[in-house]
Amino acid sequence: MSFDTNLLQGPLLELWNTIVAFLPNVIGAVIVFLIGILIAIVLRHVVVNMIALLRIDEFAEKLDIRKQFERIGIRLHIGSLLGWIVKWFFIIVALIAATDILGWNEVTDYLKQVVLFIPNVIIAVIILLAGILLGNFVQNIVRSSVEAAQLASAQFLSTLAKWSILIFSFMAALVQLQIAPDLIRTLFTGLVFMLALAGGLAFGLGGKEHASQFLSRLKKEISSEK
Repeated sequence: MSFDTNLLQGPLLELWNTIVAFLPNVIGAVIVFLIGILIAIVLRHVVVNMIALLRIDEFAEKLDIRKQFERIGIRLHIGSLLGWIVKWFFIIVALIAATDILGWNEVTDYLKQVVLFIPNVIIAVIILLAGILLGNFVQNIVRSSVEAAQLASAQFLSTLAKWSILIFSFMAALVQLQIAPDLIRTLFTGLVFMLALAGGLAFGLGGKEHASQFLSRLKKEISSEK
C-alpha cells in the first residue's frame, strides 16, 4: 500500500504561500508598533520636562492641590500623570495602525473607541483640579466673610462650601466619564437639597443671637422715636 504524498504536499504548499503572503504585513505591523512605542517614550519625556520647566507641580503645591489628593491616598505628580497619558495615547494609536495593517478590524474598532474615550479622561481630571482650586478659594472667602460678620460656625460653613464644590466636581467628572449618569443626576439633586437644608440650619443657628440683638435694637429705636 503506497502513500500519495501529493495529498499532503498540496495543503502544506498552500499554508506556506499564505504565511509568505502574510509575512510582510506582520513585519510592517511590528515595525510600526515599535516606532510608535519609541515616539510615545520620547513624547512622555518631553511632556514631563516641559511640566517641570513650567513648574506646574510647584504651583499645584502652593495651591494645596497635591495635599488634597494626598489626603485620599493619592500622590499627585502632574508631569508624570500627563506624561503617562501621552505615552499610552500614542502606544494605542500605534497599536491601531498595526492591527489595521494586519486586517484585524474588530480589534482596530475597539482601540479607536478607547482613543476617543481618552479626551473624556483628560477633561475629567481637569474638572477635578478646577474643583479643588475653586473649593479652596471659596472656603477662604466664606470663612473670611463669616468671621468678618462675627457669626458663629465660620469653620463649618467654609468647610461645607468647600466640600460641596469638591463633591459636585467629582460628580461632574463621573458624568464626563459616562459612569452611571442618571444615578449621578439623582444624587446631585438630593445633595443640593441636603446642603441647602444643612446650610440654612447652620446659618440660622449661628446667626440666631445676632438676629435677636438686631431686632432688639430695632425695637428700641422705634420705641424711642415714639
